[in-house]
Amino acid sequence: MGSIEGGNRMRKSWNDMTIREFQTSLASSSPTPGGGTAAAIALGQASALAMMVCKLTLNNEKWKSGWEKAEQIHSFATVTMERASELADEDSDAFDGVMRSFKLPKNNDSQIVKRRDEIRQATLKATEIPYETATLALELLEHLPEIVATGNTNAASDVGVAGLLASAACKGAIFNVEINLASLPKEYAANIRKQYPMILVRCKELSRLIMESVRDVM
Repeated sequence: MGSIEGGNRMRKSWNDMTIREFQTSLASSSPTPGGGTAAAIALGQASALAMMVCKLTLNNEKWKSGWEKAEQIHSFATVTMERASELADEDSDAFDGVMRSFKLPKNNDSQIVKRRDEIRQATLKATEIPYETATLALELLEHLPEIVATGNTNAASDVGVAGLLASAACKGAIFNVEINLASLPKEYAANIRKQYPMILVRCKELSRLIMESVRDVM
């Protein structure tokens, strides 16, 4: 990716930065990148680790029974890693959009109404993006027990780390969902309001299952 619009400045995609550059940006006083972007980056790392374990399983005769699952999971993780990199940028851009909407003029009734609507729409967008991060992270978590059961056990610890990162991505993204929903009227994002608590519960269940499964084969 090239340079993208961020707030009132042009910046590189987070994905074009070195790890040190990204961490320096994350550690700065700027509100972006923030937790939502970090969650998306964690999802990308979890996906990459899952891909690695799949590759270590494929074409290894010892793990032939796991080849079919490894191919399926590798395909999913490949798409998820790419989407996670996009979500990292989109999350920062969405928050920048919220900040811009708060700076709109409010000198008369018309401007007040317009500003209110812009804030709500921008906040809704800033809710939908981490929600997607959380749903993708949960889907990856659903796959990881299968890698433990059928994949190369020499890489079991890597599956464990992938599980921890995916869990952090899911739970961290949900934090961002919750804080944005709190500032929106109840009629906004009705489906997200209904679904995110169940995502969080399932995430915790899978995280525990993955850790137990990994320790069983180590």
